[in-house]
Amino acid sequence: MTKTVAVMLGKGFEPLEVIAPVDILRRGGAQVTLVSVMNNREVLSAQDVMMNADVLIDDTNLLDFDALVIPGGSEGVENLKKSALLSDALKTFMAEDRPTAAICAGPTVLAALGLLNGRTATCYPGCEVEFPAGAYIDQTVVVDQNLITSQGPGTAIDFGLALLESLMGKEVAQSVAKAMLIERA
Repeated sequence: MTKTVAVMLGKGFEPLEVIAPVDILRRGGAQVTLVSVMNNREVLSAQDVMMNADVLIDDTNLLDFDALVIPGGSEGVENLKKSALLSDALKTFMAEDRPTAAICAGPTVLAALGLLNGRTATCYPGCEVEFPAGAYIDQTVVVDQNLITSQGPGTAIDFGLALLESLMGKEVAQSVAKAMLIERA
C-alpha cells in the first residue's frame, strides 16, 4: 500500500530539508505532497529558491495523509507555527502515534504545542532551548516511536532515510540508500 506524506512549506523554509527527504521518499515509493501554509502555492525558501507547492493547506485535509513532515528555517518555522490547521493536525498525529517528522528548527513547532513532553528529539543546535527538560538528545537523527527528528540541512538525507524506513520498512530504505550510493550502518 502506498504511503502518503505531506511536507509543509512556509515562506523561509530550508530547501535541502525539503528536497532531500522528498527525493528519498519518492524513490522509495511514497506519494509526497508539498503543502503551503501561505496564501499561494509559490513559496520562497530561506535561500531564495522558489518552490511550487502541490496544494494550499486550506484545500486539503492533513488527516488524510499517513505522515507529516516539518522542515526548518527560522522564518519558515514561524510561518508554520501560525497555521491553526497544521497545529490541529500535529496534535492529532501525535495523539494517534502517526508518523510525524521534523528537522532543524522544525521540532520547535512541536515543542510550542507541548507535543515533546515525555518524548526525546533533536534539532538545530540552539533551538533546544524551546524543548521541555530532558527532551533534547544531541544526535543526527532521533527516532522516538512515531516521532522522527533531525538536526539540519547536513542531516537531511539521514532524516529522509529514517522517515522512509519508518513508513516502508528497512529493506526499502536500504535499497534506496544503496542506489543513491549512501553508506548506512
